[in-house]
Amino acid sequence: MLKVLKNEIDNSIKVCEIFERNSWIDLVNPTTEEIQKVSEICEINSSIILQVLVEKEFPRVKKFGGGTLIVIDVPYMKDKNIKNKYVTYPLGVIICDAGYILTVSLVEHEFLNKFKQNKVENFDVVKREKFLMQILFSSSSAYLFTLDALEVDIHKIEKNTYHSTNNKQLLNFLNIQKSLVYFITSLRANSMVLERLQKEDIISLNKEEKVLLEDAIMENKQCIESCAISREILSSTIDAYGTIISNNLNVIMKFLTGITIVFSVPTMIASFLGMNVPLGNLGESDISFILIVIISFIVSFILACWLKKKNML
Repeated sequence: MLKVLKNEIDNSIKVCEIFERNSWIDLVNPTTEEIQKVSEICEINSSIILQVLVEKEFPRVKKFGGGTLIVIDVPYMKDKNIKNKYVTYPLGVIICDAGYILTVSLVEHEFLNKFKQNKVENFDVVKREKFLMQILFSSSSAYLFTLDALEVDIHKIEKNTYHSTNNKQLLNFLNIQKSLVYFITSLRANSMVLERLQKEDIISLNKEEKVLLEDAIMENKQCIESCAISREILSSTIDAYGTIISNNLNVIMKFLTGITIVFSVPTMIASFLGMNVPLGNLGESDISFILIVIISFIVSFILACWLKKKNML
């Protein structure tokens, strides 16, 4: 998908039908024809765009003939119905010497829609370096938003774990823990990119843009700390609920064992009295069956009360 966006006079964002200088070109899982068309207009090699369209592309900064490439990892929700629904995908931002800023990704990132809908304060496509800093800051904020969504998922799973006796809920916790590991790894890689932009003269930044970069670095560090804390809490939660599930299973086994003992009494009495031996008056009585049932019930009831008193039932 290819979109060309530009600021209007009233500062609103419009989608252009043709390529114009000082515009934003947004490529989402583009076709070969779209890649070739953009590379010709932006005067860059198509291989630069193809490098970003790899799911495991690592965050980095690269200067090349025709512009500068910045790759960062951004959180993405693949599907609500799958186990590992939160992953990270690379987002490439290319500042072209030809006067364009280009964003490239395999998937459509939700936080970029705020720019497209002009919901970001002081957003101007023409100011490409500032736009880049705003993207870096917003991508870090997207991690915090995703962490909040993960917290909601954790609370939902916790409600179903208190009385659980299988490993399904623990597996859900482990899948969330995997997402947190992905996030921490990606955030640390993004941190290296941000620090390199700050320390090296890769992109010329004015005072305002340097402040935005510092904000993005601080936001990224906060995300790393939040992810680390969430992972530690989740690890403790998994251990605790593993114990709870084991205890729940032990309670059920204890109950079933007690019930088995109680119901074995009537079976034993019936077995003894069913032997081919004389039973005297009890065997000749018309109410012998009722007497045996009553005796069995009384003995079973006394045994059940004793087991309950000993907390064994």
